Amino acid sequence: MLEKLPESIGHALINQRAGMENVVYNALYRARVTERIELRSPAFVFNGQLPLRFTADGEGLSPPLEWDGVPAATDSLVMIVEDADSPTPHPLVHAIVTGLPGAAGSLAEGALDSPDHQGSALAAGLTTGQNSFFRHSWLPPDPPPGHGEHRYVFQIFALRAGEPWAEAPGRGQLIEVVLERAIGVGCLIGTYERAVRQGADGPASDADWAAA
Repeated sequence: MLEKLPESIGHALINQRAGMENVVYNALYRARVTERIELRSPAFVFNGQLPLRFTADGEGLSPPLEWDGVPAATDSLVMIVEDADSPTPHPLVHAIVTGLPGAAGSLAEGALDSPDHQGSALAAGLTTGQNSFFRHSWLPPDPPPGHGEHRYVFQIFALRAGEPWAEAPGRGQLIEVVLERAIGVGCLIGTYERAVRQGADGPASDADWAAA
């Protein structure tokens, strides 16, 4: 979608970024400390580049994910994927998923719907919320050309019991529920950029996650 934007626009916006401090995980971290969930992917390492097939320049598939270490008192799990470097006031939401498998769970490659792959989430028994384009699907990474590296933050939250989710929760409801009910959190960051790196704002906040 954004691949045809002039690279000059990306350069002009290079210092405009939502910021790692504004992803949902950090909103929870500022509120309280919670247990850690190990979230990983067999397709990329923490802070590693996302393979092309998971982006708008490739097949646009959702990546495979695995997790364990979910707290015993967990009632349900929810996931949000945000672009911490989008040139927007808040991180761009690429996916919201409820109804995730429990303690030792996983999502297969392509498990979430995307513009070119429909019906995957329903087949997997998942419920998807609204991404930033108001669609109930995986929004493949699509950074503006020349804007530098973007960090895509996969976050999973273990929740204690509470009120049911809205039919298609958005970022606002997810933040409210996480701040009220989260008892565990996992985080995995994958990166992607178009064109030659022009200098992003650096991985300091990623290191903060690792040291927290």
